[in-house]
Amino acid sequence: MSIDVDDCVLVAEGLVKKYGDLTAVDGVSFCVRRGEIFGLLGPNGAGKTSTVRMLCGLTRITEGRATISGYDVVKDYRRVKELIGVVPDLSNLYWELTCLENLLFCGEMFGIPRGERFRRAEELLKFFGLWGRRNDKFKDLSRGLKRRLTIAAALIHKPAIVFMDEPTSGLDVMSRRVLWGKIAELKRRGISILLTTHNVREAFEVCDRVAIINKGRIVAEGRPWELRSAFSAEGIIEVSFRPRNPDVGEVEGLPGVVRVEERQGLLKVITSDAAATVEELARFARSRGYELYLLNVRGVDAEELFLKIVGES
Repeated sequence: MSIDVDDCVLVAEGLVKKYGDLTAVDGVSFCVRRGEIFGLLGPNGAGKTSTVRMLCGLTRITEGRATISGYDVVKDYRRVKELIGVVPDLSNLYWELTCLENLLFCGEMFGIPRGERFRRAEELLKFFGLWGRRNDKFKDLSRGLKRRLTIAAALIHKPAIVFMDEPTSGLDVMSRRVLWGKIAELKRRGISILLTTHNVREAFEVCDRVAIINKGRIVAEGRPWELRSAFSAEGIIEVSFRPRNPDVGEVEGLPGVVRVEERQGLLKVITSDAAATVEELARFARSRGYELYLLNVRGVDAEELFLKIVGES
């Protein structure tokens, strides 16, 4: 795969990771541009974690090359450490330290001068809505606030790119929305973000581009709308009839219908031509004495598209 490295913070070229006879990552190539959110998606065991660990310098690259802001991940490891921030899937700060103490400690680890690290800590705590909790111990924070502070800690040294592993895992709806809003603001400030998550719908909503990895290889890459266009010409019609729904097999026999699923009294009709199928459903209802009670047309959602891409690969 040829990569245009102009304006890229991260460039991965032909990454391979082997564990004995097992090839976990098999020739992965992609780039992350400045100020974009890039999603790396895939089923369990697809190679996401191994790829990120190689990019962070946490595990040896078997073959291939990766650079961060032009610095080789292997040869320039010390410099690369200064350029990346890492947010693990579990918040891992010091439980007995306060919010402020945690950030000051992280700043000290990166060699930031005392006055400067306090200024940065104050700025980050205010940005994440934690200034009023600065003297609270990490262990006393809610899960959502722990995630915010963990991200703040990854930003204390002003990295060029931040690796986030499942940033909203286990959070309630309100906490997720707040956190995604903060992540979007970081992007607007020019920080690049490489995101790994199992929440495909959220990834398709917030990421500028996504790469889908399966069995160690990237099987699709692009902007969410590009993937929808390239991998699915299908549409979905949700329909219910009165006085009852017909048998699934009857509807599956209509022209243009790919398959039909029934869930909680609603027929989900996957079709290759939504407009034509709507007409066929209306004609079918009239001919069989049914009444169309509900009719909703939509595109294939992110999870269905993800499963389709992974299945085809």
